[in-house]
Amino acid sequence: MARLADYFVLVAFGPHPRGSGEGQGQILQRFPEKDWEDNPFPQGIELFCQPSGWQLCPERNPPTFFVAVLTDINSERHYCACLTFWEPVESTQEVVCTEDGTEKEEEADEGGQARLSSTTPAQPGQLFAPKTLVLVSRLDHAEVFRNSLGLIYAIHVEGLNVCLENVIGNLLTCTVPLAGGSQLDSVEEGARTISLGAGDRQVIQTPLVDSLPVSRCSVALLFRQLGITNVLSLFCAALTEHKVLFLSRSYQRLADACRGLLALLFPLRYSFTYVPILPAQLLEVLSTPTPFIIGVNAAFQAETQELLDVIVADLDGGTVTVPECVHIPPLPEPLQSQTHNVLSMVLDPELELADLAFPPPTTSASSLKMQVGDKELRAVFLRLFAQLLQGYRWCLHIVRIHPEPVIRFHKAAFLGQRGLVEDDFLMKVLEGMAFAGFVSERGVPYRSTDLFDELVANEVARMRADENHPHRVLRHVQELAEQLYKNENPYPAVAMHKVQRPGEASHLRQTHRPFPRLDEGTVQWIVDQAAAKMQGAPPAVKAEKRTTVPSGPPMTAILERSSGPHINSARRLEVVRNCISYVFEGKMLEAKKLLPAVLRALKGRAARRCLAHELHLHVQQNRAVLDHQQFDFVVRMMNCCLQDCTSLDEHGIAAALLPLVTAFCRKLSPGVTQFAYSCVQEHVVWSTPQFWEAMFYGDVQTHIRALYLEPADDRVSPSQEVGEAQSQDDERSALDVASEQRRLWPTLSREKQQELVQKEESTVFSQAIHYANRMSYLLLPLDSSKSRLLRERAGLGDLESASNSLVTNSMAGSVAESYDTESGFEDAETCDVAGAVVRFINRFVDKVCTESGVTSDHLKGLHVMVPDIVQMHIETLEAVHRESKRLPPIQKPKLLRPRLLPGEQCVLDGLRVYLLPDGREEGVGGSGGGPALLPAEGAVFLTTYRVIFTGMPTDPLVGEQVVVRSFPVAALTKEKRISVQTPVEQLLQDGLQLRSCTFQLLKMAFDEEVGSDSAELFRKQLHKLRYPPDIRGTFAFTLGSAHTPGRPPRVAKDKGPSLRTLSRNLVKNAKKTIGRQYVTRKKYNPPSWEHRGQPPPEDQEDEISVSEELEPSTLTPSSALKPSDRMTMSSLVERACCRDYQRLGLGTLSSSLSRAKSEPFRISPVNRMYAICRSYPGLLIVPQSIQDNALQRVSRCYRQNRFPVVCWRSGRSKAVLLRSGGLHGKGVVGLFKAQNTPSPGQAQADSSSLEQEKYLQAVVSSMPRYADSSGRNTLSSFSSAHMGGHGKWSSVRASGRSSGLGADVGSRLAGRDLLSTPHTNGAPPDSGFLRPQRAALYIIGDKAQLKGVRPDPLQQWELVPIEVFEARQVKASFKKLLKACVPGCSATEPSAASFLRSLEDSEWLIQIHKLLQISVLVVELLDSGSSVLVSLEDGWDITTQVVSLVQLLSDPFYRTLEGFRLLVEKEWLSFGHRFSHRGAHTLAGQSSGFTPVFLQFLDCVHQVHLQFPMEFEFSQFYLKFLGYHHASRRFRTFLLDSDYERIELGLLYEEKGERRGQLACKSVWEYVDRLSKRTPMFYNYTYAPEDTEVLRPYSNVSNLKVWDFYTEETLAEGPPYDWELAQGPPEPPEEERPDGGAPQSRRRVVWPCYDSRPRVQPDAISRLLEELQRLETELGRPSERWKDTWDRVKAAQRLEGRQDGRGTPSSLLVSTVPHHRRSLGVYLQEGPVGSTLSLSLDSDQSSGSTTSSSRQAARRSTSTLYSQFQTAESENRSYEGTLYKKGAFMKPWKARWFVLDKTKHQLRYYDHRVDTECKGIIDLAEVEAVAPGTPTIGAPKTVDEKAFFDVKTTRRVYNFCAQDVPSAQQWVDRIQSCLSDA
Repeated sequence: MARLADYFVLVAFGPHPRGSGEGQGQILQRFPEKDWEDNPFPQGIELFCQPSGWQLCPERNPPTFFVAVLTDINSERHYCACLTFWEPVESTQEVVCTEDGTEKEEEADEGGQARLSSTTPAQPGQLFAPKTLVLVSRLDHAEVFRNSLGLIYAIHVEGLNVCLENVIGNLLTCTVPLAGGSQLDSVEEGARTISLGAGDRQVIQTPLVDSLPVSRCSVALLFRQLGITNVLSLFCAALTEHKVLFLSRSYQRLADACRGLLALLFPLRYSFTYVPILPAQLLEVLSTPTPFIIGVNAAFQAETQELLDVIVADLDGGTVTVPECVHIPPLPEPLQSQTHNVLSMVLDPELELADLAFPPPTTSASSLKMQVGDKELRAVFLRLFAQLLQGYRWCLHIVRIHPEPVIRFHKAAFLGQRGLVEDDFLMKVLEGMAFAGFVSERGVPYRSTDLFDELVANEVARMRADENHPHRVLRHVQELAEQLYKNENPYPAVAMHKVQRPGEASHLRQTHRPFPRLDEGTVQWIVDQAAAKMQGAPPAVKAEKRTTVPSGPPMTAILERSSGPHINSARRLEVVRNCISYVFEGKMLEAKKLLPAVLRALKGRAARRCLAHELHLHVQQNRAVLDHQQFDFVVRMMNCCLQDCTSLDEHGIAAALLPLVTAFCRKLSPGVTQFAYSCVQEHVVWSTPQFWEAMFYGDVQTHIRALYLEPADDRVSPSQEVGEAQSQDDERSALDVASEQRRLWPTLSREKQQELVQKEESTVFSQAIHYANRMSYLLLPLDSSKSRLLRERAGLGDLESASNSLVTNSMAGSVAESYDTESGFEDAETCDVAGAVVRFINRFVDKVCTESGVTSDHLKGLHVMVPDIVQMHIETLEAVHRESKRLPPIQKPKLLRPRLLPGEQCVLDGLRVYLLPDGREEGVGGSGGGPALLPAEGAVFLTTYRVIFTGMPTDPLVGEQVVVRSFPVAALTKEKRISVQTPVEQLLQDGLQLRSCTFQLLKMAFDEEVGSDSAELFRKQLHKLRYPPDIRGTFAFTLGSAHTPGRPPRVAKDKGPSLRTLSRNLVKNAKKTIGRQYVTRKKYNPPSWEHRGQPPPEDQEDEISVSEELEPSTLTPSSALKPSDRMTMSSLVERACCRDYQRLGLGTLSSSLSRAKSEPFRISPVNRMYAICRSYPGLLIVPQSIQDNALQRVSRCYRQNRFPVVCWRSGRSKAVLLRSGGLHGKGVVGLFKAQNTPSPGQAQADSSSLEQEKYLQAVVSSMPRYADSSGRNTLSSFSSAHMGGHGKWSSVRASGRSSGLGADVGSRLAGRDLLSTPHTNGAPPDSGFLRPQRAALYIIGDKAQLKGVRPDPLQQWELVPIEVFEARQVKASFKKLLKACVPGCSATEPSAASFLRSLEDSEWLIQIHKLLQISVLVVELLDSGSSVLVSLEDGWDITTQVVSLVQLLSDPFYRTLEGFRLLVEKEWLSFGHRFSHRGAHTLAGQSSGFTPVFLQFLDCVHQVHLQFPMEFEFSQFYLKFLGYHHASRRFRTFLLDSDYERIELGLLYEEKGERRGQLACKSVWEYVDRLSKRTPMFYNYTYAPEDTEVLRPYSNVSNLKVWDFYTEETLAEGPPYDWELAQGPPEPPEEERPDGGAPQSRRRVVWPCYDSRPRVQPDAISRLLEELQRLETELGRPSERWKDTWDRVKAAQRLEGRQDGRGTPSSLLVSTVPHHRRSLGVYLQEGPVGSTLSLSLDSDQSSGSTTSSSRQAARRSTSTLYSQFQTAESENRSYEGTLYKKGAFMKPWKARWFVLDKTKHQLRYYDHRVDTECKGIIDLAEVEAVAPGTPTIGAPKTVDEKAFFDVKTTRRVYNFCAQDVPSAQQWVDRIQSCLSDA
């Protein structure tokens, strides 16, 4: 029995002590006056009686009633029923103070403001004060309270003749039965009828089950006010511990809403702050940080506005407001939508019928209906919880049974089995306080059960079956609702009340007397009487019917989510089983084949479980000793299993493997055993405290169960560990056992109880020791000397820094502190690891032992033990680590060493890596088919020259193919660290991704044996090699120095002084030198066409040089200069430039003394000291009329002082091509701008601008003035045909993406903004196009520079403004091109579109198009007789590209091998393209990055080559070769930024004697020459040049192709551009097979991207030449050079052609290319233009050919020009040997191979003995004398003076030096005899 009411209190209005406007509550009387022992009087009742504050009121209000809830310190709820009525204020009452003044609450009322303006009753009229009757109870019988208080009020108002004291006394002594009325004897007992002695009768119905909440209609009301969605979100918010605030004007509604929300949460109990009605004075409670459910009067809504994290539910307005910062996780689907649907069916049954034609008649809603609806809604939520928590009892761990059950919930397993690991809602619910309470309350195995227990155990299957049948769901809901209703109203029949109520409007009667003061004595006497009666009665014990709680069916995931693509079929599990059985049967090869499939299958849960199960079967007696290979396989599979485990291990995989990792082991040496745990530590799960706790509790449960299952046997045998008991006990779960034990507990004797408690405690304690060991196994790394634990282990580092939100409670304290405080410095590392592990284990032990009731003594003992356990284990591991290092690694393949170039050295030996596939799909057998060559397992090597990967594919099906990928270190453009999975073990490893500008990508994952320090070292070394501090650190330099150790490197800071000294001396002698050096010159005649193809012989080459030696005295002291600087003043002569100037007929050197007037241009040595322009060559071609001293001034107008110089002259039109840097402001632009408005500032008429004008005038006047009278106007037709005819240069200016050539572009970008100012004569601006003669000089400049420039009035020169891209745009574009061609990761949908899209985004082809377009324009202008000056940017990037392309298109010589070399040497090297800067060769250039200007030029040449395949002597491979090596830094050719820098470093002319050594070539040209003699790889067999010289390629983007240099690769041998490396071992001939079998078929599989196609399938001609060579070798004949053979074949073919009567120069491949594409001008398509073609040949003859005027002869001469055809001259060699020959002026001595030919009466010389191309000829007919010579500067040191002799010819004197005196004598005699014979 329990008291119905504990206290009755009368509270009245009293003035506020501080005299503020508000009053305060005062307790007038309370009964009983002294507190009950079991239930003290709750404080602060006065506040809750008037939650809005105590105020006087001007009119009588009707009485109000509500129930407030107070929670005491023990979390007990007290229900305060408050009935308030108003009484008139008497004048005296304001000062009346009750005797009970001690009860006065001095509540600070900052929170409550005066709501009414009644400060004092000063205004006329009556005021009314509130008075409240309060009933305080621990029972929630609101209706009974309402009736009882109403009765008291009625007696008072109506003046009934009933003693109030008796009524109150009866009320306080009334008792009601405890819950569970069904257990009482009679209906009368269950439904207690009470009377308060005023003729009243009430029936109190006690709920049947105490645990089910009583809701009456509150839930239905809540739904009616807020709607389904809002209530659901409030429900989720309360469950996930958010703050919920209800607002309403009604207190009763607030109380109901809070009650309803709590009822919905059943079976969870809300354990946070719960205040259904919060008084105004306590509003600051709302800012508490803890979750709450609170109700507040809507009047205070304003105060709730600034609460940022509170969810506000406005009951009156029906809204729920969720702040932005609050996220309420929704219920997991499909539960969310199912619940929503069922709720709408319950709340709105008419919804289903709304669309019916004849709806059934509706019934009116009654209060009973409301009550039933309320229960139905609760039933829906009860079902929801049953579905959410079904199977929860299978995840309970019973840790202790006696003396009290200790139960833990395995959250991870529960989530894992439900497939809801990711679900935010369930995760938060399970972590919440409410759920913790649920587990401790409902987890108990033996207790009374209720509706929820039965539902969750027995009805889950039914609920799942009903899911898709709404009517069955509804029926189930109604059944549950019925039970809930019956629980609240067990006896509806007896619910008859008879209570006196006050009359209508009784409160308005005037005759009110105040509520009387009651007699305390009477009330107290009644209470005491009742108490005395109760004492005699036996104490009421709540009779509980306790049972074993049903567990329900084991969990099967209702929401089984298929785990992606790895739904495990039986076949997959079969594969896993087979593989494991192969491993244990020792069939390793079979196992190896299955392993990849197994590793794939292990992504699935079932396969992982299967693996754990299968491995269990192979463990006997807790131990399984394996051999090394088996051990590796098992560990590999375990690692694969564990890597997909999250830190929670929700599927129990890590838990299943934990016993196995301590069971599988291998013997390393006698007494040293390595267990599997040392190889599977790298997983986050081992460092998660929750995992260990769950594992620990699970094991403890197993042992406790075993303890009670075998009472006879005290010890737990090891076989029990996995939980196998005797067969009859097998099905009894631990909870069943615990339930049985709890039932028996009261019957046991005290001693037996003690004994059981002790046994359990010992069991837990022993498990704690066991787990301390286990944890040390998995947390201590094998190599504890390294502090790997915290750096590399995922997880433990997080734990230490407490950053992982899941583990913060278990782990704290940082590592750094630990070893500063605990240990000194000496042994910091080991202590570091050990300390961290000890702390981790100690925290774990503390937590689990405290929770499972281990005694404090035992706990202390454990703390002492843990450090010892860890220390012992560290010592064991040291031996294991030592021995394991001695193990030969088994499954790792042998490292394949790469082949190195001569001079290339290994910097870092192989680091084991996996080469992973990148975005190119060829290597992985993508769309092209073929095997998956990647991922490959091998090693990466770093040499002085390259980064090389060599290895083999990991896919066992591919076979033993070697995979090689490499690139030059110098080509590295980007290096980034990545974290990737290794393909085999599937571990997360550090990796590197290296990208190079030779279009190669190495994406590597380091093997686990490679430590992070090795990887870091690799990165550092790579960086050091990529960016050496000085250019001398590059491979091209270090290569030589490796063989010549005696040469000390020069210090960089010496460069300046030595050069300055040199230049000072040079300048001193300049005047006299230049003064007399040309006196003996012959005038130069251009060579005939026949000679033009061959390199000019040495004497001609020398002729152009300045041939005068310096006296030794003029040189600087030898110490300051390198020998190469000291030899001669070599910096003046540029071989390439001069040979070319000579060929072009530009080459007269003239001085002021003798100027050849007829030559318009001269070679000026003005820049010989590089004083005017550092980046120009020493000798420049300038107009004859310009003096050297004027050039200095002209140069100031141009950027970088690069003033206009001539670089090419058209043989036909005599127009010249000039190049320069862009203009400075005061250059031509300033000159043009200032023509008409001379400002005072320019009074001195800026001299340099005038000089510049003179200079341009000189260029114009130096051209042959020929105006074409026929009016042939190439340019205008060029414009009108292809540029849309809208302004002269419209399309060339097209910039950006819209630069396709065509009329639309022309019209879009019509040149309105340029050249648009009308001429002085008022003619339209385009009139110039109509004049027959064009401007003599076109200046192509940047549009930005030439803005607002006027055309030259004399029309002698004209500006062509164009928009060009800058170097940085080239850089950016190249970056995108790299990513397009070599993507870092595979595209999600590998389609061609993605490649083409990214190619388009790079805009690379648009830039190529632009370059070709401008070049073709310049070619047209030159061809039509106008000269062109290209003056863009600084004159060394785009200018160089355009000028080179123009020469290539215009002059067939540059399309030969020799010519192209000359072009590159002249335009790119001599004219100072900044190779080092653009290639970022040194540390200084690192920030600027790689800008491939030269590569872009080669791409343009490649495009032209594709369109004119028969016009080029060199092959496409030659271009790729140059493209690769211009970035590789293997050769010195493409280093440094100008000739000035090359001379400064002594590169331009190497030291004597060094050249002929057998060293690797230093010049790429030399290398090409050598290779060309051995193999035709650089030669284009289809070379058959036409007579027309000028090529005009299409430049539209649609005509351009992506260069295969960017996309192809050969994985068999790496890039094919290092010829020595690309030549693999020859294939054995098919016939002689080593196994002696019959010859196999000749077929061979060629794999894309693996084999080199040109080598595997050479073209027909190469095949024939190879075959020929092979046959010659077999016959023992000396094999002939391929070139000689080829030339003979061509000659024979030509003769055949002649005999056939065809007069054309045919070749082996006679013109199969469509004729119009070979030569026809692309742009000259309109009628009059065609005449160019017919004229072309004649103009050739007139300008260049002096042999014959007949067309036939001309044809013959052009064809021989390029053939380089020579017969073998072996029979004509009378005497031969090596002689040193002194070069011309400023040239060093060089060793040459000389041949004396009596037949031809010649002395020829060659580069070396095997050369066929002769370098020069001395005609013996011209020899005047042979005399002894004297050694000159730079001559070979070791040779005797008498070995020198001179040969004097009519042209010059040749100085020779033999190797010794006898051979010199021999030579002199031979030459003399030849002369005398003649």
